Amino acid sequence: MRIGIVTFPGTLDDDDAARAVRIADGEAISLWHASDNLHGVDAVVLPGGFSYGDYLRCGAIAALAPVMTAVVEAAGRGLPVLGICNGFQILCESHLLPGALIRNDHQRFICREQELVVENTATPWTRQFETNEHIVIPLKNGEGSFQAPAAVIRQLEDEGRVVFRYAGTNPNGSVHDIAGICSAAGNVVGLMPHPEHAVERGFGPAGREGLRTGTDGLRFFTSVLTELVS
Repeated sequence: MRIGIVTFPGTLDDDDAARAVRIADGEAISLWHASDNLHGVDAVVLPGGFSYGDYLRCGAIAALAPVMTAVVEAAGRGLPVLGICNGFQILCESHLLPGALIRNDHQRFICREQELVVENTATPWTRQFETNEHIVIPLKNGEGSFQAPAAVIRQLEDEGRVVFRYAGTNPNGSVHDIAGICSAAGNVVGLMPHPEHAVERGFGPAGREGLRTGTDGLRFFTSVLTELVS
């Protein structure tokens, strides 16, 4: 299966996302922001970083890039799309997901190993998790506080579209401890923490077997690959 990895000017984690796809036994296809050709990929990842330098709102300029026109159209037809950190911001700015990400409530950049609770396992990116399972993947952002009007939050909660919630201390002031959400159809998922940085022993967060043994992020990519071949 071919997973497209989009690179915008300022993207940092495209190589990490491509590596995660390859470790999961998928084929990573590089997609350029200025092209509207998705080259027939089976899913798309919008990686983390600082697209266009975050010179407006995070993700606001990237949402207008030609590649996003193609991503929005394909997502409407059911293409699985995962937005990680800046990718999550881009999904909100392009209205594939509701709400917005604003500056952390403590006004500081944070980089830490973050515990999450998985609440929705019905998306293509989360099928290999268990409902209410606790996982640990890295978190690194300055504008990761998810906010939305109260009516939107009620709709997300009522429809089970909160996919991940922060466990323990809320790291950034996100409403209802929300770390990730999905679209109404479930094929589009966005979250602030970085699963692509927890896919191989020796390079990720602490796991059950000790320091740098955590690989909880790998199941994002094996989930979508399994979904695509089923």
